[in-house]
Amino acid sequence: MNLLYDTFDSPIGALTVAGDSQGIHHILFENNRYDAKGREHWQRDADALRDARTQLLQFLAGERTGFALPLAPHGTDFQLRVWKALADIPFGETWSYVQLARHIGHPSASRAVGAANGRNPLPIVLPCHRVIGSSGALTGFGGGIETKAALLNLEARGHALFA
Repeated sequence: MNLLYDTFDSPIGALTVAGDSQGIHHILFENNRYDAKGREHWQRDADALRDARTQLLQFLAGERTGFALPLAPHGTDFQLRVWKALADIPFGETWSYVQLARHIGHPSASRAVGAANGRNPLPIVLPCHRVIGSSGALTGFGGGIETKAALLNLEARGHALFA
């Protein structure tokens, strides 16, 4: 897949956004647990992804609580259901994997929900950082636990990560 991409600095480290005319396919942290396939074929075009960059930086500056971007994630039907459900978690709130599993109508699938959550190609915009363990513990996050904590702190405080 030949996607356009942009990489830019943010308060949580470099972010890479990739997409095409269908929408945004990937948001990647500097160090990801899972890399996107086919990156060697992507072409850099900052102008094509200006809206995504602007909205992400506004969010990280505490100036935005949601996103208005066309999204085009690729995954299994189950993954897509989980990722779509992430958008239902309100800003500043957290859900457990069990709550998310119940929300999609699969109450006994919390492990599968966790696996799908971990493969979310659009973190921050589809807020997988808002999903935590039943005990309240911060569990795995593709951008690292420190980044997850920073994003949750941003939402709890309602303003920029680094003022």
